Amino acid sequence: MHTFCDRAPCSDFVFTYVRKDIAAGRGRRAVDPVIIVGAGPVGLTLALALARQEVPSVVLDESPGKDESRAARTVVLREDTAALAERLSGVPLGEEGLRWAGWRSVRRRQVLREVSFDEGEPGPLHIAQHVLTGALRAALAREPLAKVAVDSRLDSVEQERSGVTAHTRGPNGTWWRGSYLVGCDGPRSTVRKLLDIRFPGRTAVERHAVAALRAELPWPDRALLHRMPPWRMSGPSAGEVTARPLPDGVWRLDWLLPPGKDLVTPELLVARVRETLAGWTGGPTPPYELLDTGVHTVHHRLARRWRVGRVFLAGDAAHLLGTLGTQGLDEGLRDADNLAWKLASAWHHGPYEALLDSYQTERRAVVAARLRAADQALPILRGGGGLRVYVPGTARGHDALLGDGHLGQGALGAPGAYTDSPLAPRHLDAEVPVGTTPGAQVTDVQVTAEDGSFVRLRDRLGRDALLVVLIAPGTGVWDRKHWVTAGVMPRLAAAVTALPGPAELLVAESYPGAPAHTVLLVRPDGHLVTALGGVRPADLYAAAEAAWGGPAKTEAEAGAGSGTR
Repeated sequence: MHTFCDRAPCSDFVFTYVRKDIAAGRGRRAVDPVIIVGAGPVGLTLALALARQEVPSVVLDESPGKDESRAARTVVLREDTAALAERLSGVPLGEEGLRWAGWRSVRRRQVLREVSFDEGEPGPLHIAQHVLTGALRAALAREPLAKVAVDSRLDSVEQERSGVTAHTRGPNGTWWRGSYLVGCDGPRSTVRKLLDIRFPGRTAVERHAVAALRAELPWPDRALLHRMPPWRMSGPSAGEVTARPLPDGVWRLDWLLPPGKDLVTPELLVARVRETLAGWTGGPTPPYELLDTGVHTVHHRLARRWRVGRVFLAGDAAHLLGTLGTQGLDEGLRDADNLAWKLASAWHHGPYEALLDSYQTERRAVVAARLRAADQALPILRGGGGLRVYVPGTARGHDALLGDGHLGQGALGAPGAYTDSPLAPRHLDAEVPVGTTPGAQVTDVQVTAEDGSFVRLRDRLGRDALLVVLIAPGTGVWDRKHWVTAGVMPRLAAAVTALPGPAELLVAESYPGAPAHTVLLVRPDGHLVTALGGVRPADLYAAAEAAWGGPAKTEAEAGAGSGTR
């Protein structure tokens, strides 16, 4: 299977893969790979997620393939995005980065909030971006279903009913043929510009002076947000500094800058480092090693459209956010996770427009809600005018808002739920409430797979299959041969086999808020479709059909090149 088209010159890259059993009714509908433009964390994650679902891809990387090592360029990943990156890279990123042991919020000299994390509630993962990208690149290099084409800068995209053709220039310039194309090429996205998609929003919402340094601070492995520190700051300052720990005694410090374009000189940054460290340690400036500096500017923008035919946008090409401690990469990785299983379904079984359209509907709504929450909170927390929102407790209320962004909680930081998704089933008689709202991410619990092995629920995600989880207390201490043919299992297994798309049956001892014999239906990206009270084959079928985008179409209805699921 080639990525090239009938033009010349063309790429001679050939994919090899194991074909699925066409006799099982799941023959491949597409032959061309998915073209991914951009080799940042989002593009690499998408390529790995597609490979996990046996979909080939080619990543067009305009760089030489080596990422610049910048100690001051780091990312904070929440529990779900860190688990996604670890699952796809095969690397325990907690050993490459550092999970915070705790969080402290201070105003002047008063501690307003202190949080400690343990194994039951892992803290955010702080990691250098080049380390994360390197782990993803290494995993992709081992993946036979993917290729990274370096020194390949996109300059044109053409699409028709059967696929997409892209042209790259550079030393390896050529034509590429793909089934779909995804622009993961950052804020200045060429893909977005070629499609003439508007990217409205606000410029320079926040600016931060940044320094990465090695030093001993009084609170090892714990992040700190210090508002209105009691010492005098050199140069312009908005009175807020954040310290985030990294491995080997390295810290990233961010000083919020006031609005404007005041120049941050190296001398000014060094003076600020010395004053801040001396203020925190209560004496003269302690020894430190300055590793890297910079200025980080945050913009808020949201693309009008995330899909045009067979072309999609993801990550910074589709949205920019990051004020008040929030992390834009979190949302970019969630874009990739959401899109991957939908593209995989279309690639394997033929395109179904409702499923592909749901990517924009779900993800754009979640990011738009986060941007609205940040825009509402900014005037309060930064002392500006505009919209007034009542926050009880003043300083503590403000700290709670800021903490939400930094800790990945609340409207500013928590993973979004697809509560109004077009893929949500309607009017299920057997639906019951559990600890997870339909559309939200499921809780990671231990489950038993069909072969009797014990695994984590998150380990079974991203496999081009829905997960059907039966809550059955006691099964964890029984041998599989005793419970697999007992009680409701035979009936449930038959119902799962009859579903309109691929599904995997799992069993869990317990799940938050779920009584015995509850059946959970979970999407490949870990969002709950529904919870049913008992084995209800008709409701389970209806929910699965909705999750795949609705009733499957016949060959005649779908048109040439598509087919039934």
